[in-house]
Amino acid sequence: MVLADTVFPESMRRTQARQLTANVLLILGGSLFAALMAQIAIPLPFTPVPITGQTLAVLLVGASLGSRRGALSIAAYVLEGALGLPVFAGGAAGISRLQGPTGGYLIGFIAAAFITGWLAERGWDRRPLSTALAMLAGNAVIYLFGLPWLALFLGGFLGPKGAIALGLLPFIPGDLLKLALATLLLPSTWWIVQNIHKD
Repeated sequence: MVLADTVFPESMRRTQARQLTANVLLILGGSLFAALMAQIAIPLPFTPVPITGQTLAVLLVGASLGSRRGALSIAAYVLEGALGLPVFAGGAAGISRLQGPTGGYLIGFIAAAFITGWLAERGWDRRPLSTALAMLAGNAVIYLFGLPWLALFLGGFLGPKGAIALGLLPFIPGDLLKLALATLLLPSTWWIVQNIHKD
């Protein structure tokens, strides 16, 4: 069980139509959250990869909605951007973003939401240490997709080393800050929700 199932329990969605409607709304809500967080973007002059709020949104959506709904939500977000809605970092849009140097990160977001959601389904989002490990795993998945793709664009002499220098190292401080924020938010939200349900 993940946060979404606790906040919106099945007792509120008695019919299949209600369950489907609730799941669609959660998935679209997650994609909207990712789109809004993507607008928090700081371009860096030395790399095509900006610092954004996207990664925090991806990990929180995955943990809150679970593996399937989380991955579908971020897939919907990526599809919205590919179809021309201005939802990517800084209001960018279009299929060219998926084909460009940051395309690997965008695809990695879907896998990261799935992994983070899968861990949350097993209770990893309820205590600070396990939450931090779940967020770290999700982040690692994003880089697993993003860095090789970026290396292809850098090519030649930069290649993999350039991808690490331009697509990983500058983002570690921000990732640690986002990880700390998620580690604070998720267990605290669980505590609040569980206490509300007790009353």
